[in-house]
Amino acid sequence: MQQLLSQNDARKDKEAVIFDAACRVIREKGFHQARITDIAQQAGISYGLVYHYFKSKSDLFDAILKEWWKGLFAMMDEGDRGSHPIDERLATIVGYFLDQYERRPDLVHIFITEISRSSDNLTPSRLKRFKEFMGRIETIMEAGQRGKILRADVKARYLTYIFLGALETFVSAMVLENQPLKGRTQKQRIARGLLEVFFNGARPKIG
Repeated sequence: MQQLLSQNDARKDKEAVIFDAACRVIREKGFHQARITDIAQQAGISYGLVYHYFKSKSDLFDAILKEWWKGLFAMMDEGDRGSHPIDERLATIVGYFLDQYERRPDLVHIFITEISRSSDNLTPSRLKRFKEFMGRIETIMEAGQRGKILRADVKARYLTYIFLGALETFVSAMVLENQPLKGRTQKQRIARGLLEVFFNGARPKIG
């Protein structure tokens, strides 16, 4: 049993090395220009060893996306389980993007440039996950409209576009300009600013 656990740990460690190398290469070259040989060189392993763990470049790319969606949906599931205010739920989503950018900027860059803004890479299975994410944000917006926290004269779908568009544009600028995040205080300030701008335009008109 101990030997089996050790083998599993060794496999996970090797996959993590390949995974991180792939993120760096795909960020630099783009998915279509990235080659397995580039990834192997970045990881410091043989070309064939990459194929031992991943069937193809697409398989490796899907593993990267799975990692992103797993963390994001787990965070959203936690928000769904409680009666959290709308602004708190949206703040958590902003926080996830900023936390990931601080820890793994390559992963955030890939999500934005290769999925969110690139229809070429959206296979049916990848598109399904992306639509699920958009749908879950739209559900939050609908709840905000029912509670009269968000204006009802703008479709929840459009509010979703506005919210995510602002978030992704901001994070994209930080990634492309290689701007570091300087701790929790800065992340909170950024999140507060983004949400204030969104809510100032999305709150119902008084009178």
